Amino acid sequence: MIILLCGLSGSGKTTLAQNVKMRLSDTDIPVEIIDADVYRQKLFPNLGYTKEDRFENIRRLGFIANKLSGHGVVTVISAINPYDVIRRELIASYPDVKLIHIDCPVKTLMQRDTKGLYKRALLPEGHPDKLSNLSGVNDPFQIPSSPDLYINTHITRLTDATEALAGFILDNYQQVQSKPLHVTGRY
Repeated sequence: MIILLCGLSGSGKTTLAQNVKMRLSDTDIPVEIIDADVYRQKLFPNLGYTKEDRFENIRRLGFIANKLSGHGVVTVISAINPYDVIRRELIASYPDVKLIHIDCPVKTLMQRDTKGLYKRALLPEGHPDKLSNLSGVNDPFQIPSSPDLYINTHITRLTDATEALAGFILDNYQQVQSKPLHVTGRY
């Protein structure tokens, strides 16, 4: 199963993914986190933040997640993933992809601004440190119209969000594991 977390920078995707992995560590469910920031830095440093590069990044993360998921590992992709078309592409391309929208108001994210990205996005045009492609501020973020699970981190405590996502994974993991295996083709 692939858990596709999407949401604006600073909304709590990575923190929630890490907490859920810890929460599920006492079960027999293997969980791996694919953090888009880490993978981009370590494996895909050639990708920028154009729409095309963002699509390619998500495709690559989806491919890796599918390989892990194929071995029974619940794979949590933590990525802004701002475009609906690429989210739908992943859902259509791989089995058992669940879309989770991690939401938080931009005003709150600007106050949190743990990475300083919102401050940089709000700098005046022409400023050398200006960030001109921050999703939700000066680059699009398309809100998922029908996610499998919605969590608003502004109004939901981390412990409650962790339990909600862990419970969602537990329920869906059992369903995925109980599906009969269908082999097709000729030998």
